[in-house]
Amino acid sequence: MPGHAPRVAVVGSVNLDLVARVERLPAPGETLTAHGVTRVPGGKGANQALAAARLGARVRLHAAVGGDPFAGEALALLRAGGVELTTLQTVDRPTGTALIQVDDAGETTIVIDAGANEALAIAADDLDADVVMTVLEVPDDAVATAMAARAYTVLNAAPARELHEDVLAGVDLLCVNTAEHDALAAHADLDALAAVAVTHGAAGAELRRHGRVVARAEPPAVDVVDGTAAGDAFTAALALALVTGTGDDAALRRACRVGALTATRVGAQPSLPTAEEVDAWPSD
Repeated sequence: MPGHAPRVAVVGSVNLDLVARVERLPAPGETLTAHGVTRVPGGKGANQALAAARLGARVRLHAAVGGDPFAGEALALLRAGGVELTTLQTVDRPTGTALIQVDDAGETTIVIDAGANEALAIAADDLDADVVMTVLEVPDDAVATAMAARAYTVLNAAPARELHEDVLAGVDLLCVNTAEHDALAAHADLDALAAVAVTHGAAGAELRRHGRVVARAEPPAVDVVDGTAAGDAFTAALALALVTGTGDDAALRRACRVGALTATRVGAQPSLPTAEEVDAWPSD
């Protein structure tokens, strides 16, 4: 595949993020005053689609939205970023929303109302691509169809839930954070998978192949502003690097670099960098 922009199909979620900036995350039962509240396009599937497009891939997003005003806001940056939306489904449910708190250290809490994302349905014939990516913010049937595609398949297993072993068997690259890895490993043998990338926040990430660690990388030291989309950017960057022939070490380093740069910016989709910005960023 080296020599041309990979064709990426993302089966995923579209949300409008309602983001409250707070000095610190509240304790249970505590009420805090926010610095402000903004509305930002998000959704893990949409974030990964835009991340891949900004990194140079040709991307089609398979997703569902409602027929409400939130849909236009949620899709605005995807349209501006050249993500193909010809298979977008409009359903009789509200567009998905995410209630996000971001503290001054960039840590987040996220609560999702899936809305239209729960109604997403796809057919295998729609997934003609070099890479098929999906997340767990969409129904199990959509995830299973995506991971059965004749392509390089990538699963960002968030929010983590138990998956059928046949679905995991179709995964070429699983991307999870530490908590998601542990949640999945309680029900499945992740060491049997071809490739598993585990992120550890500021401590970096590791890539495992059939249970053996083959690469480790640390992100550049940055002042984290908002980590909402950092994992989505990491997933897209790692998948594109691996599928275009980049070696494990270099691919993981680049993915960590992309995730770190994303975390220095505010908002999910507005934070996603272009390939040119990643290459020019002088933080290593």
